[in-house]
Amino acid sequence: MNQLPAWHIKMSYSLLIMSLLFVACKKNTTPPDPVTDTLYFPPVSGSEWTTVAPSSQGWNSTALNDLYPFLQAKNTKAFIVLKNGKIVVERYFGTFTQDSLWYWASAGKTMTAFLVGIAQQEGLLNINSRTSIYLGRGWTSLPIAKEDLITVRHQLTMTTGLDDGVPDDGCTTPACLSYKADAGTRWAYHNAPYTLLEKVVENATGLSYNSYFQQKVRNKIGMNGLWIRNGFNNVLYSNVRSMARFGLLLLNKGKWEQTPIIADTTYLKAQINSSQTINPSYGYLTWLNGKGTYMTPIFQTVFTGMLVPNAPADMYCVLGKNDQKIYLVESQKLVVIRMGESSGSPALALSGFDNELWGRLKLIIGY
Repeated sequence: MNQLPAWHIKMSYSLLIMSLLFVACKKNTTPPDPVTDTLYFPPVSGSEWTTVAPSSQGWNSTALNDLYPFLQAKNTKAFIVLKNGKIVVERYFGTFTQDSLWYWASAGKTMTAFLVGIAQQEGLLNINSRTSIYLGRGWTSLPIAKEDLITVRHQLTMTTGLDDGVPDDGCTTPACLSYKADAGTRWAYHNAPYTLLEKVVENATGLSYNSYFQQKVRNKIGMNGLWIRNGFNNVLYSNVRSMARFGLLLLNKGKWEQTPIIADTTYLKAQINSSQTINPSYGYLTWLNGKGTYMTPIFQTVFTGMLVPNAPADMYCVLGKNDQKIYLVESQKLVVIRMGESSGSPALALSGFDNELWGRLKLIIGY
């Protein structure tokens, strides 16, 4: 048999390698599947919500099965994970059901920031205006010159400078709102100035807070729920799927499918980015992961590192007392919801439960 010359063998080998490289390159440049990359939205009315199996996402089923006893041991009542808007995980514990109502606690703060953004978009208020325009002068016990330094934006960013060390930091009467520092110079997780945003919205819009919430958000995205007064606090209650709907709305940058619930993308971008340099892990009443430092409620300590080291850096969070949680990860198109009693960590909006949970989710999802 005649043998091929060496140069012919080398050329054939080179052509084979080039062909393989071409196939590899072509494979790597294939555009994403538009079906899997499109967010799904459940119908506004009814209980229909498309589900997909965790195995279809390539998730670790063993780690997922290990998650459920952990959640139950941590006093969880409801837990949902959305991927691309579809339900991948939905689990209830004890007597809690899909229709059970529960409080959002401080997770409602992010909803309030969203409502403020809508009111500003409608030209009814300006977050850079002083708060006294909407509440009247004398809403604090500060001298007028100091009170006039406080804007709606300071209320959104926890930088009013009002003293959070008073006996009841939720008290909204002028006697409880005393001077600690000039507005904008100190970050402190202070409930009273936040709570007064309700009155800012009511006075700016001419509607009750519940009516504005229902008209502008709740009814448009198929939520249920109601704000209920509890002492000085105004607390949002809903079922867990309503919480998931709000998370999906945030993930889609304020639009429900193609309908803008809030069209001011500049405001929304500011809400989920550092609102000041004192605590870069805080936006407009929203917690942010992936920053170099963070502060926590109550304390004035500045900690180095990310808020939740086990979670993706681009995650931002809607957090409430006793571990009411909405976690949002845009890079993964994930929404994670947890409702329940305290996990056993300190009963603050931010706790060790966050990092422990995400350590387990990391094993399941494999991001």
